[in-house]
Amino acid sequence: MAGKEGLVSVVTPFLNPHPTFFREAIESVIAQTYPHWELLLVDDGSQGDSVAIAMEYAKQDPDRIRYLEHEGHQNRGHSASRNLAIRQARGEYIALLDADDLWLPRKLEEQLVIMRRLPEVGGVYGKTLYWFSWTGRPEDQSLDYLPGLGVPLNSVLPAPRFLARMVRGSVTVPCTCSLLVRRSVLDESGGFEAAFTSLFGDQVFYTKIFLGTPVYVASQCWDHYRRHSESLCATISADGAVLARRRFLQWVQAYLKQAGTDDGSVHRAVLRGLWELDHPVGARILRNGRRARRLGGRVVSWLRGSEE
Repeated sequence: MAGKEGLVSVVTPFLNPHPTFFREAIESVIAQTYPHWELLLVDDGSQGDSVAIAMEYAKQDPDRIRYLEHEGHQNRGHSASRNLAIRQARGEYIALLDADDLWLPRKLEEQLVIMRRLPEVGGVYGKTLYWFSWTGRPEDQSLDYLPGLGVPLNSVLPAPRFLARMVRGSVTVPCTCSLLVRRSVLDESGGFEAAFTSLFGDQVFYTKIFLGTPVYVASQCWDHYRRHSESLCATISADGAVLARRRFLQWVQAYLKQAGTDDGSVHRAVLRGLWELDHPVGARILRNGRRARRLGGRVVSWLRGSEE
């Protein structure tokens, strides 16, 4: 389905978020310097204050902000909630923002400049601030950091080699709050997988998008990823994370057979990932060996330089 030209549909699912976080996320969309957006607030079965907050904003600006919910006020998970919004989105572009994160004011304006300059790319993302200082506590100020992305910045990354590196874990997985994607590409991919209600729902989505579409990676930071003790990543156990990664890799393996567009690099990355899960000790030895070789190479380079 073609979207309205120039309009960005912002998708924000929510399930009982902290009221202050939720308001800050919504206000960061309203504060965008690019005015042509719509905000779809998708209730995933919330109770209490967050429902009232979403309806309050939708009432204040009904032309741009809409409240959506599943039939029977069900809890269906992030992926199904995002799909619900995407089905009703009117925009040419889709942007994602969780209910506890926020955008900087020029995010949409600057990302759209890139997308319009490079019609061959399916999406764009940049650096994301891992944000601890939102607490206001002095001891949290030094915890904020911008992870390296592990790829050349301000450049187009070809598919599916970029995806293979993401599956291997050799690049930083983009934060969903950083990504802007063309609606046409998303429609072709089929959107999110509703069966992934917890971890790796974003990486499943990236697999479907980036398997056949190049992506532009920028050096700018446009968003803050709020780190707090109640987030999914903070509460998942180590065993749960391993099980989730195995399920993700097995899903990718099945999807590759169906898609038929891999050059072999993603398939090899999946096999390697599954082997590492089955042989954690051997995987650790290999990783340590690679680190030692890299360190040795740096030492040799330094020694050669000191002799000149």
